[in-house]
Amino acid sequence: MKRIYSKKTCAFLLLFFACAFLTFAFDWPVREGRLTANFGSNNSGIPLLGNFFAASGSIFPADVGELVFIHDPENPAARIPSPLGSWMAIDHGDNLLGIYGRYQDRRFAPIPTLVETATVLANAGKSGWTGQEGVYFAFYDRRERRWVNPSVMIPGMNDTVPPVIRQVELRNAAGTPFNPALVQHIPQGLYRIYVDAADTLQTGGNFLAPNRIICSVNGAEIGMLSFETLMSRNGQRMAYRNGLVEASQIYDAKGFGLGEIRFTRGQAVLVIEVRDITDNVRSSTFRLTID
Repeated sequence: MKRIYSKKTCAFLLLFFACAFLTFAFDWPVREGRLTANFGSNNSGIPLLGNFFAASGSIFPADVGELVFIHDPENPAARIPSPLGSWMAIDHGDNLLGIYGRYQDRRFAPIPTLVETATVLANAGKSGWTGQEGVYFAFYDRRERRWVNPSVMIPGMNDTVPPVIRQVELRNAAGTPFNPALVQHIPQGLYRIYVDAADTLQTGGNFLAPNRIICSVNGAEIGMLSFETLMSRNGQRMAYRNGLVEASQIYDAKGFGLGEIRFTRGQAVLVIEVRDITDNVRSSTFRLTID
């Protein structure tokens, strides 16, 4: 029998899962670096499963662990090209794997091998599908078979700037778009809601995925998208939006899909709330007349 959880139970489990990982106190894989792409970012319609740090110099383990796999040109068993280029996996205990990719100049070869937080693994590089020097860093929970947002597990940055909401779009059943910031009257019917939002932690045009987007209509929450975990099921990447749904339903060229709402005649107040990993918040309110 398939077990069905309520929204409240799902939210509690997700929060418990995230808080449990916070106790591990992992560290950044580089001593100095700039986060230029993060977990949940829209990578041409596919969610990014880790963080990319623009950096140079040495790469270190995020915590003590055991090096269990290496994929690079020196490994005869790993000659299939990888988007991550050269990468290695470290078992950090409790079925949690740390993935370190796009490096160069690996420092040692034997596996398995125990590593400490001061162990130099390699240097940041450009291996894989990237033109920027740095390191790709991800966490995979083998027990739960899901990817975990590294930003909920490593020390946060000094961020007091709220996210930005660049655009909200409503699309009716025919695919006609409506921007509620410009159009206050819309026909009644079923609409899909898309939100183009980003975390503004970085400067210089580097926009990151937020941590959570919540959509409500007339005070009732109708869509909540969380960027704390992602998983794969039957070859499909799954994201959490009021439960697990295929990522293809969420990642769109116009923004993140927050689900559907049926508007009936009368007045409607649409509120979009966006939070980043340090809980800075930005909200936009739209008052609509449904004809």
